[in-house]
Amino acid sequence: MDLNRATVIGRLTRDPEVRSIPSGKAVCTLTVATSRVWTDASGVKQKDSEFHNVVLWGKLAEIAGQYLKKGAKVYMEGRLKTREWAGQDGVKRYRTEIIAENMIMLDSAGNTGNAAAPHVETRPATSTPDTPPEITEEEIKVEDIPF
Repeated sequence: MDLNRATVIGRLTRDPEVRSIPSGKAVCTLTVATSRVWTDASGVKQKDSEFHNVVLWGKLAEIAGQYLKKGAKVYMEGRLKTREWAGQDGVKRYRTEIIAENMIMLDSAGNTGNAAAPHVETRPATSTPDTPPEITEEEIKVEDIPF
């Protein structure tokens, strides 16, 4: 059995960018920063941050674009996907992203700068606690990706 699962809790480093692919499906890209703080052997407090590229599709993308803002605290859960392409200079490039399948907005409505933002948990409509979500994937061509 294989498992490809990523879970992060952190803050958005910028406002989400929502676009539509030619088929009309919404896609949202955002970056979540996670930090850890520790005290080293000499007693000095250290901090390290990691930045995670996240991609959301469909209704989840629309919700993220509508309610999330830079600095908002979120829980993102999904799978890791590494894309590869050749840049204009001919150099092969790679980007690892979390393809989000679940999102929970963790800030209270007042902390996001959007008073209308509810606490929303989104899951695929076909999933229940006892059954895994149904994932339907359509082939996405690099030319269709708007970023």
